[in-house]
Amino acid sequence: MFSVGELVVYPAQGVGKVERIETQEIGGVATELFIVRILSNNVTLLVPVKNAENVGLRGVYSPTEAKGILSYLEDRSDFAGYTGQNWNRRYREYSERLKSNNLHDVAYVLKELILIGKDKELSFGERRLLEQAMGLITLELSFALQQDQDAIKIAIEDLFADILHKDNDDGE
Repeated sequence: MFSVGELVVYPAQGVGKVERIETQEIGGVATELFIVRILSNNVTLLVPVKNAENVGLRGVYSPTEAKGILSYLEDRSDFAGYTGQNWNRRYREYSERLKSNNLHDVAYVLKELILIGKDKELSFGERRLLEQAMGLITLELSFALQQDQDAIKIAIEDLFADILHKDNDDGE
């Protein structure tokens, strides 16, 4: 059970703060709800307390878990490479992973798209998924590691500097 003022993560939305816990009548049934404000966009979510775990509401990762995400991003051993797989299939897979309450799934999408971008220019949809994954990861890690979100983004970009800055090697 989360308490008022606690930081939580809602899948695909990111880090939010439990603003209050209240009871509302929904369909004639009194339902206890977490009122969660998502920090990145000020959206307010009503999450039934009894269903919070089922929808993936969880606490922010610990500093140790956050460092594990950075280590996972750095490790490229699980990258199979762009195999010409159908974009629609990859898009569905990546979208599902971004909805996961496991930050490793989100990190997988981020890493895959950055590494695919090494071999081919990402489509608009791929770039949008990349930005969503980057935003979800950097926001949560900034709270977990108590660092500025921009600093986390720079740290992640540094892990992939050989790929992300390949166009800047021409003296730009």
